[in-house]
Amino acid sequence: MTLNSGAPRPPFALRLREVDFPPTLLLQRKLLILRGGFRFKCCCSDKVVPIRSVVIGAGRKGVDKIEEWPSDLSKKVHKVRVQASSAWSFASSQPQLASRQEKFFPRCTPRNSGPQSRDTPPKRDTGIANEKDMGINLLTEDVNESGINEDGSSWYRESGEDLGENGYRCRWTRMGGQSSDASSKWKESWWEKSDWTGYKELGVEKSGRNSQGDSWWETWREVIHQDEWSNIARIERSAQKQAKSGTENAGWYENWWEKYDAKGSTEKGANKYGRLNEQSWWEKWGEHYDGRGSVLKWTDKWAETEIGTKWGDKWEEKFFGGVGSRQGETWHVTPAGERWSRTWGEEHFGNGKVHKYGKSTTGESWDIVVNEETYYKAEPHYGWADVVGDSTQLLSIQPQEKPPGGYPYPDFGSFPPPPQGRDPPSMPPRNQ
Repeated sequence: MTLNSGAPRPPFALRLREVDFPPTLLLQRKLLILRGGFRFKCCCSDKVVPIRSVVIGAGRKGVDKIEEWPSDLSKKVHKVRVQASSAWSFASSQPQLASRQEKFFPRCTPRNSGPQSRDTPPKRDTGIANEKDMGINLLTEDVNESGINEDGSSWYRESGEDLGENGYRCRWTRMGGQSSDASSKWKESWWEKSDWTGYKELGVEKSGRNSQGDSWWETWREVIHQDEWSNIARIERSAQKQAKSGTENAGWYENWWEKYDAKGSTEKGANKYGRLNEQSWWEKWGEHYDGRGSVLKWTDKWAETEIGTKWGDKWEEKFFGGVGSRQGETWHVTPAGERWSRTWGEEHFGNGKVHKYGKSTTGESWDIVVNEETYYKAEPHYGWADVVGDSTQLLSIQPQEKPPGGYPYPDFGSFPPPPQGRDPPSMPPRNQ
């Protein structure tokens, strides 16, 4: 039975959860009997919506964060503050409103039809997506095909496999398309890599541009490998994203990374940059949990305008066993070069006593000891067990059949502690 929103409606109604027809009783019984064996064939539509509006600019974690800074600084900064909310329109080939049948039955792409356009630009401050959200679906056979749609836009799709030394294998799929006048384009690549050492990698790269000249690029990687020195299994995830306006001096870039190992060590961080006309901003942050109770966190943010106004905020904290410290600085520089800053610090002794101190360039100062509980998180909210559970596609990558002998796979069990006195070298990612 073929369901097609454009075809004439049958003389009876069909529901998914139950069979409810007004026709003859005999037909009802037959359909009820065959209910478990229904097979539906969905028909895909190539109709697309040409434009999607996306807002790109300075988000809440950029310049707007100055609202949390000291009141005297916020007053100064407010004069040069710019609300970056420029809306960019990006080309997006998404299906039209789905028919009632399409809401319940998944869409499929018939053989020799063009790939569904997935040129939606990345969003700011969204971190690293889980693999299930990336939609990686590698073809099982070599493909090299292309075509032209009814509206004149063109597409291509190809896939293959590359082999190398030590069991290296890379399966990949590439696809893309462009409008009839080539003013808008999009590309997307998927890949999985493996070798006999147990190295596995899953990746995606996307890029595109629209007729207004707006462009974007995004890459995502997930890797598992066994450390060559400690034999500890490690999973690393990363994402880079950027977008640039074609009509004004505006754009942004983000680089996110996460590193986990089977002993409980977790490291996360990000570098961000953005610009909107005369204003630019930067942000860096990181956190490291060593798996034995030690925690390090830090953040550094700053911004500036073309007339020379600058401001920023940074802090760092270190804790282990309830003992640790926090320190930071907030600062501001006027176009004339006048600088204001306030520094502060805390020493936590683990006995309910906290030493607090600080000073500013306007003459403020304090140095006191107070009774205060120390609070910090010794473990990450998302760690090794979580990332393993969310990496099923990565872990299911099948390497080439290996010869008998060496090349052990990573062991997810316990490992002996590494010798003291040196840091293990990190295994560089293997690029094609």
